[in-house]
Amino acid sequence: MTKIDFYTGVTDKLETACLLSHKALQNNLRVLLHTPDEVTAQSLDGMLWQYPPVAFIPHCFSGVPEAAEMPVIIGYQPEPFPHSELLISLHNTCLPFFSRFERVIEIVSLDTEDARLGRERYSFYRERGFEMRHFDLSKK
Repeated sequence: MTKIDFYTGVTDKLETACLLSHKALQNNLRVLLHTPDEVTAQSLDGMLWQYPPVAFIPHCFSGVPEAAEMPVIIGYQPEPFPHSELLISLHNTCLPFFSRFERVIEIVSLDTEDARLGRERYSFYRERGFEMRHFDLSKK
C-alpha cells in the first residue's frame, strides 16, 4: 500500500520539492515531480538545473524518450510514467493515480488556503487507511 508523507509549514513549495528530490536521489529513489500546470513545471525545471548550488539534479519532462532512464521526471499531465517509486505532488488535490506509487509526498505551504486544502488531502488519505507521516518544516 502507498505510504504518504506530508511536509507542512513550507515557505517555498518548489524549493522544498527540489530539496526532497535531491534527498530521494541520494537514496537511489526515482522521483516524479507532478505540477498543476506547464508554467510551474518550467519553473521547477529551471530550479533543478541549479540545485544544489554546486551541482544539478538530472531530470527531464515526462513523455520524452530519456524519461525511462532519468532519476527525476517532471510531469503536469495525467500520462503514463516510466516508474512508480516516489511521487512528489505540488497539487492542491489528491491525484487520481497516486496509489500507483510506493510513496507520495504532499507539500503544504504556510498559506491559509493551501493549509486548508492540505488538511482535506490528509483527511482523504486517513479515511482510506493509508500509512502516513507528518513533517512540520516551520519548526526548523
